[in-house]
Amino acid sequence: MVKINLKGEIREFENALSVAEVAKSIGPGLYKAACCGKIDGKMVDLRTQISRDCDLEICTFDSPEGKNAYWHTSAHIFAQAVSRLYPNAKFGIGPAIEGGFYYDVDLDPKITPDDLPKIEEEMRKIIEENIPLEKEILSPDKAKQLMKSLKQDYKIELIDEHSKKGEKISIFKQGEFVDLCAGPHLLSTGMVKAVKLTNITGAYWKADANNKMLQRIYGISFPKKSLLDQHIQMLEEAKRRDHRKLGKDLEIFSFSEEGPGFPFLLPNGVIIKNLLMDYWRKIHVKAAYHEISTPIILSRALWERSGHWSHYKQNMYTTTIDEQDFAIKPMNCPGSILVYKTKMRSYKDLPLRMAEMGIVHRHELSGALHGLMRVRCFTQDDAHIFLTGQQIKDEIKKIISLIDNIYSKFNFKYHLELSTMPKDHIGDPKDWEIATNSLMEAMQEAGFEYKINEGDGAFYGPKIDFHLKDCLGRTWQCGTIQLDFQLPERFELEYVGDDGEKHRPIMIHRVALGSIERFIGILIEHFAGAFPFWLSPVQIMILPVSERFKEYAKKVEIKLSESGFRVKTDKRSEKLGYKIRQAQMQKIPYTLVIGEKEQETNSISVRKYQEGDKGTLKLDEFIKRLKNI
Repeated sequence: MVKINLKGEIREFENALSVAEVAKSIGPGLYKAACCGKIDGKMVDLRTQISRDCDLEICTFDSPEGKNAYWHTSAHIFAQAVSRLYPNAKFGIGPAIEGGFYYDVDLDPKITPDDLPKIEEEMRKIIEENIPLEKEILSPDKAKQLMKSLKQDYKIELIDEHSKKGEKISIFKQGEFVDLCAGPHLLSTGMVKAVKLTNITGAYWKADANNKMLQRIYGISFPKKSLLDQHIQMLEEAKRRDHRKLGKDLEIFSFSEEGPGFPFLLPNGVIIKNLLMDYWRKIHVKAAYHEISTPIILSRALWERSGHWSHYKQNMYTTTIDEQDFAIKPMNCPGSILVYKTKMRSYKDLPLRMAEMGIVHRHELSGALHGLMRVRCFTQDDAHIFLTGQQIKDEIKKIISLIDNIYSKFNFKYHLELSTMPKDHIGDPKDWEIATNSLMEAMQEAGFEYKINEGDGAFYGPKIDFHLKDCLGRTWQCGTIQLDFQLPERFELEYVGDDGEKHRPIMIHRVALGSIERFIGILIEHFAGAFPFWLSPVQIMILPVSERFKEYAKKVEIKLSESGFRVKTDKRSEKLGYKIRQAQMQKIPYTLVIGEKEQETNSISVRKYQEGDKGTLKLDEFIKRLKNI
């Protein structure tokens, strides 16, 4: 007898059965919608046999786990379609990702965007064939023989890696197609209903620039065509909001061949950045943070001591000064530690909150660069807090509240994720357990729900990540809180306790906006370039109808500027309609038309972005209204 707990409902079965059979016993609707299962919290394939008492959750497409299995299966359907159309294709990896799937393909001649509809059509044929997916476990030798017969060199390389660990090899078959994969997958190809291939990029095999560049083809799939149609509409809207295009059109930032991955902020971009930093400073002063500034280049010995040299060196830029190795900082934390060590601290100083707008450099692969979203140099709004163990929960709650206030300023919704100890961690697992439990308890006491990402913490401590949701429903990881017992130990940090003895502080790493440049990119797309009034680089554009009214326009500009607003006057000898359209294209919040009537009555004709004509106002009344925004 097998007892299965289905979200509080206990069902008993005489014999062992698969997850799919459990779903079928509940009802045909659930069986049809099931994508995978979770046994005692662990994601499993629908084919997994249950022979013991357990907790079981049936995952549909509505869940993250269900989407993962659905999109993973879709990647296999894509690969089967490619193998039918291009028998010489060799395949790398094809995982499900957030927002769909991709597959890395080695093929000559290369796949072009014009080929995607043909591949999509073949995928639809495979879906119509409703081919069952069958899982098989092989020894490494048999798996290698199979992949050699299929001439899949990249798969053989993956098998060799797994065989070194003594692992058996899992494969999935669907008709004539065989793939190396652990799953989970749908029961058959026919469970996928609507597919779309969306993009082609390049990707080095194993993300190593010394390896061959493969083609990475992205796709998406849904259980209903209507959902796919909605997604395509969202992609079109995302294209319209693309920060790379809007950033250029609105003269916010640019890139140069002389500095790939290193953004140039133009005057409008600097205004936005400074406004964000001014706001950041204001709330951090109120929250009793002390702002510091630390060097960009520090010695190799420091990075070795911090652990970055062994855990992060591949992402660091290094140099030699006076025959000694140095690194351009990828993180601000070691600099904050050196500031802490400038004098002996007392328990009365704790929690000691140090904040820094620090410029960091990280070597990102050229294929991973993406506008402001992934760059090689950026300003990070770091804070490092040194405190006692008894202060952890209260301080974490204060940080969550501060970050919540920041995101509310921009009307962002968000969710929290807790990432736990990774395999390459440093320090005692017992300290990790204490740190992880402290973060959990702080979130629970603050009233926040959270997800858990097992093994995804920083190498020195567990972390809470804040994932923002923009107006298109996309998520962006920005804020983070990382609890660290390791670096204070490595750097022998101390404070004098109330007992007169020396003690080791605990360290919190924390960012709110994250990368300022990346946050600007997110804001551009979130607001489609139409920033809130307080954040707009140019808040008001003055349009004199003709040369005769330029003097009055100048007086209006001076008064608005003296009142604290960012104002420009369009002095070009162009038609008024053209200048109004130009101001609209620049997404300037207010446009003021100055003509004879306005000059005679000391007033202005007001136009608001996307709302049009708002009538005529006295200048003083307009200023009063703006100050109340």
